[in-house]
Order: sequence, then C-alpha cells, then structure tokens
Amino acid sequence: MKKVLFATTNLAKVKKYKEQLEEKGIELITIKDLKNQLPINENGKNAIENAYIKAKAYYDMVKIPTIGMDNNLFIEELPDEKQPGTYVRRVNGKELSDEEMITYYTNLVKNYGGKLTAKWVYGMVICNGKNTKEYSWSKDHFYFVDKPSEKRNPGYPLDSITIVPEFNQYLVELTTEEKEQYKAKDNIDEVVNFIVQNV
Repeated sequence: MKKVLFATTNLAKVKKYKEQLEEKGIELITIKDLKNQLPINENGKNAIENAYIKAKAYYDMVKIPTIGMDNNLFIEELPDEKQPGTYVRRVNGKELSDEEMITYYTNLVKNYGGKLTAKWVYGMVICNGKNTKEYSWSKDHFYFVDKPSEKRNPGYPLDSITIVPEFNQYLVELTTEEKEQYKAKDNIDEVVNFIVQNV
C-alpha cells in the first residue's frame, strides 16, 4: 500500500475517498496520524490556493505525496463583502464548532428572508515532489434555511440547514438511496482517478 497524506483533520472529508483509494493500493493518512501539526495560515484567495498552501507545507515536512483540499462557499443573495468564500468555518477570526456554525448560518439566513441559494466550489492540490497538480469542481442548486434539522452530520454541520431541491428535504435526512444519488454530484470517481494518477 502506498501511503499518501491527506492534509486535513476533518475525517469526514477523508471518508469520502478512503475506501475506493484502498482498493487501488493507496492508504490515506491524515494530520491526526502525524506527531506534528503545522500552524498553517490559509490566506489564499480561493479553494485551490488554500489547498496548495496545505499540500506544499505538509509535503515539505513529511516528503510523501500530499493532498490539500479546500472549499469555497458562495451564497447568491449576499454582497461580496459578506461572502463566506474560503472562511466558511472562520468567522470574525474565530474558528466555529459545528453547533456554532449552525447557529451563525441560521441567523444569516433569517436576516435574508429565511432562504438562501448556495454553491460549493472545491479545490484539490497534490504535491508529489516532482510537480504539483490541481483539480477543481463545484456542487450547486441547494438552499440554506433558517430552521435546522435535529439530525447532525459531524464535520459537515451545514448539512443540517441544507435543503436538496430534488428531494425537497434536509441533506442530513436523505435516505441511503437518496444520498447515493446526491453524492453522484460530488465527482467522487473523478477525484479518486485524479488522486491515483498524481500521487
């Protein structure tokens, strides 16, 4: 098995790709598996830049192929200065817990009439010592509402306020079959292929 570092502490992100990558001979380890964590200033202007910052910093430390990943959140109804962008979890300089995120974004939605149209833009960068490769994709057409579901998805708190239009229900409450249909939008196969080809 080839060891590859996924430069994240969010195990929910890793879980998406872990099984398929193991089938292809790649074992994902995370920052939590390392003795040291680097203080990283994610000051990129977009998901790709932040992914690069993480991948390069950790590759330089561990010298094994390293994946950096980040995502930007865009909300159609918000002016530019209020866009979360790369600061989805960091608000006014504070790193929010899952519950604090639900509270913050629920209040934001309330201030804009109870419903906001949102889009995720993802960026992934792989540093393998020889070169750096990047991949970007997006997932859109969903809404945030001001009344959260009681169910939680650890690591993905906004799933509790996300309504998936094709099912007209909370993302966190989708059945297994509905989740599989929705996950098809995540480009998981394409992301796995990108990783396999570039580590």
